[in-house]
Amino acid sequence: MTKTAERQPTAAAVPSVPAPPPARDRGRRRLIDQARAYAFLLGGLLCFALFSWYPAIRAVVIAFQKYTPGSPPQWVGTANFTRVLHDPEFTAAWRNTLCFTLLALLIGFAVPFLLALVLNELRHAKAFFRVVVYLPVMIPPVVSALLWKWFYDPGAGLANEALRFVHLPTSNWSNGTDTALVSLVIVATWANMGGTVLIYLAALQSIPGELYEAAELDGANLLQRIRHVTVPQTRFVILMLMLLQIIATMQVFTEPFVITGGGPESATVTVLYLIYKYAFLYNDFGGACALSVMLLLLLGAFSAVYLRLTRNEGDTA
Repeated sequence: MTKTAERQPTAAAVPSVPAPPPARDRGRRRLIDQARAYAFLLGGLLCFALFSWYPAIRAVVIAFQKYTPGSPPQWVGTANFTRVLHDPEFTAAWRNTLCFTLLALLIGFAVPFLLALVLNELRHAKAFFRVVVYLPVMIPPVVSALLWKWFYDPGAGLANEALRFVHLPTSNWSNGTDTALVSLVIVATWANMGGTVLIYLAALQSIPGELYEAAELDGANLLQRIRHVTVPQTRFVILMLMLLQIIATMQVFTEPFVITGGGPESATVTVLYLIYKYAFLYNDFGGACALSVMLLLLLGAFSAVYLRLTRNEGDTA
């Protein structure tokens, strides 16, 4: 007679949890991770320090000096600022720059948003039209300006040839004191709107479709949907791009330099173009740096407004 041994229930195996490392090891590991992260950032920090921060600080110092390459600088206090403020072109440069910025907001700010709305409604060939809209951004700015300079030529330029073809009066375009600034705004808008259109398009595609469906059920037409759905849902992007465009257009240089040379009759002399003239035509680096400091302070104010508004938008979102 065999006895069967009763099987005793065995306890389930409990996985062993390793003990946490000591606090000293955790602190050392955290320090190593931070040092590794800063080592990866070191190259970028050095580039910023060498090509951005140092020139900016150096420009502020030179703004209070009489500086000529090859000779020791002399401290002159605010004499550079006083001389620049009494320059007849100073007022014209700021007036032209502010007018260019306002025209760019009226023309160059609305056109990309409208193009993004059109591209967002397309059902076919979306990729093709996105490439077409973005193509001017890939053209070098100087090449783009040279193309438009030929386009605006009052004699054999394509713009006047097109007007003659439809029997309309021709224009002086960039050669006329009344039309030169508007012509440059058109060039800047065409050359730079590709990236803005894509940003707007990404913002539009992130809007939930249910909002548009609810608006259509309430009887809203296209303009009402844009006003009550599209604009409120993209207000943060619109505000951000508006302020960034103000900062960018206040630094316009390529178009006046290549197309008009600041003319005619100083109608397109901007602040950045006047800085170039002080530095490389007048050999007055102190005056150029004084103008740069003024522009820096103004753009710093715009940047402060931008950060404040985006922070408030982020808090309410």
